[in-house]
Amino acid sequence: MTKVPRTNRGGVAAGRENRAALIAAARVEFEANGIDAPLSAIARRAGVGQGSLYRHFPDRVSLAVAVFEENIEEIEALAADGTPSLRAVTDLVTHQVEGATALIQLIATERADARVEHIAERLRAVVAAAWEEHAADAPAGITDDDIMLAISMVATTVSLAPTAERHRLARRAWRLLGPGIGRGSAPADDS
Repeated sequence: MTKVPRTNRGGVAAGRENRAALIAAARVEFEANGIDAPLSAIARRAGVGQGSLYRHFPDRVSLAVAVFEENIEEIEALAADGTPSLRAVTDLVTHQVEGATALIQLIATERADARVEHIAERLRAVVAAAWEEHAADAPAGITDDDIMLAISMVATTVSLAPTAERHRLARRAWRLLGPGIGRGSAPADDS
């Protein structure tokens, strides 16, 4: 197991460094073992004790939300550069899901948690803005909620697949869903 590299600073700097190390370790463990990855393995990979983990993240959901916060920030950064195309949004979300299936597991199992719903709402806001620009090219009656459903369907399929199959399955799913949500919705094939 590769530990997250760290320096030996004390005080507030050590606290920030421990938090960053825990988030990086959780990202690796969640990707490898899903949302139920042992917290002890995350602490060990980060090079900190479990007490430090719980000081920063009192429960699994708070740690997972911190990990996925970075994903949402990347999607929001795409939107900050102007209204992104629906294709750009679905490409980025699909790419993230291929590597972060634990996010889908978290949303599915902890949907009622306000912290998780906040992440979902931030994603929905970017999708809605992209859809608004794309809606004229789509069949009548399709809404941004339909796009969120399509993203959820693709994400769930991808999250259940072995790592080596995820990209291929995402491509197939978007090819099937793409005609219903407008032209050019399938993520780019960068395999």
